[in-house]
Amino acid sequence: MVRTYDEADERVVADAGGPVALLTPDGDAFERLTRPYRPELLAYCYRMLGSVHDAEDLVQETYLRAWRSYGTFEGRSSLRTWLYRIATNVCLTALENRKRRPLPSGLGGPADDPDGPVAPPLEAAWLQPLPDRAARAGADDPAAIVAARASLRLALVAALQHLPPRQRAVLILRDVLALRAAEVAGLLDISVPAVKSILQRARARLGEAAPSEDDAAEASGARQRELLERYAAAFENADVAALMGLLTEDAVLEMPPTPTWFAGREDVGRFLRSRVLTGPGVFRLVATAANGQPAFAMYRRGADGVHRAYGVMVLAVSGAGVARVVAFREPGLFELFALPPVVRESAG
Repeated sequence: MVRTYDEADERVVADAGGPVALLTPDGDAFERLTRPYRPELLAYCYRMLGSVHDAEDLVQETYLRAWRSYGTFEGRSSLRTWLYRIATNVCLTALENRKRRPLPSGLGGPADDPDGPVAPPLEAAWLQPLPDRAARAGADDPAAIVAARASLRLALVAALQHLPPRQRAVLILRDVLALRAAEVAGLLDISVPAVKSILQRARARLGEAAPSEDDAAEASGARQRELLERYAAAFENADVAALMGLLTEDAVLEMPPTPTWFAGREDVGRFLRSRVLTGPGVFRLVATAANGQPAFAMYRRGADGVHRAYGVMVLAVSGAGVARVVAFREPGLFELFALPPVVRESAG
């Protein structure tokens, strides 16, 4: 049955992500039923697109389409599956004419001279970090929360961008969201054997591009806290020797939008000493989290002595130390992370 309503009863309800939809008397039920799925749909669209801004836009489009067709929803699948069907179609359409969003390491090999010239910023659609606050797992099961965080790790999302859009969707729906093959087939209007074939190809291709299990292994909670505290102190004090002591031997440093990147503790340390950490107090770090990983907001001191937004640094921390640093030099990210644009020196 198609729902009808009186135009006088229309109203717009907004949430943290902006207007959800044009609501009618039945809209309160729609809002109540669909709101819990917003964080996971945002995470899904982010995995597909590699962009927080694009993901937010596509979640908005998903909810708008869902509202418009809610009267035809017959309950043959769960509401969650129905929303994922809409989100998948929205994402696949959006990806039709877009190139993948890379990290610098996805464009070529590391630089071999830390003291040499650095390539100028590249005007490209780079992979973006996802604030943990934007896509918190709704599950109460600790194992499910850990699995959700692992599936958002920056290196894994970067690897997903190497897959063709349909392979990307099938792999996320099956291996991350654990939908049954029949459900995925229904979402994409293909057969179950086709889903299995696409998934097999996607897993093989991802295996070539994804980080190894050793790279993805996290440090324990206490060990990680210790490493992060020491890392922040060394960075703020421009103590490169101490910082190098925290890096793994094969540590990687990436700095989008600069395509130049470095691999190996010695090269990373030499670059930081000569180009970044030129004196104590230049940077202030504020702890945050992105992609289920520890991160720091970087504030750089200006000529007036004020520390202003500079970038967001996402770290991969293993038991052996800091294995990868991706410093997104994009002050515009601070609003997404709900971070202030300026930090003042604390009194005393």
